[in-house]
Amino acid sequence: MTGAPTSSPSSLPAGGTRLSPRLRLGASVSLIALIVLCVLWETVLAPVRPGGTLLALKALPLLLPLRGVLRGNLYTFQWASMLMLLYFMEGVVRATSDPGVSAYVAWVEVLLSTVFFWCAVLYVRPTKRAYKAAKSRDEAARAAQAKRSSAANDDTV
Repeated sequence: MTGAPTSSPSSLPAGGTRLSPRLRLGASVSLIALIVLCVLWETVLAPVRPGGTLLALKALPLLLPLRGVLRGNLYTFQWASMLMLLYFMEGVVRATSDPGVSAYVAWVEVLLSTVFFWCAVLYVRPTKRAYKAAKSRDEAARAAQAKRSSAANDDTV
């Protein structure tokens, strides 16, 4: 992703912006809990068919961002927050359409996906702000430099 800020897991050099370890922990815990919930939901808690179904495989996409989230990778947080919206939508649909226990489990899925989404957004937010501020400072400096060199060229003519 061009123009995306990069940083070490605990801090960003630009402007001394610090990334919140609590938000990272919240996202990590909610992601792991959602993986466990998805597997248990479709195999033990409220499977669509007795004995479990292949719907438990819906937990596999959640394994893709796990390593990056645990390490605090900003890019992973960004795309994983978009992935999480799919689980939020599934939870809302199944919470309002499934009967019994499955509806309650679906509300837990909605809760966990919402927690992850907001932790991810708030985790990345200070870095994005610092990046935008640095970018606008660079653009202003370039504009001032161009103005100075234009004025210098006018003086020599």
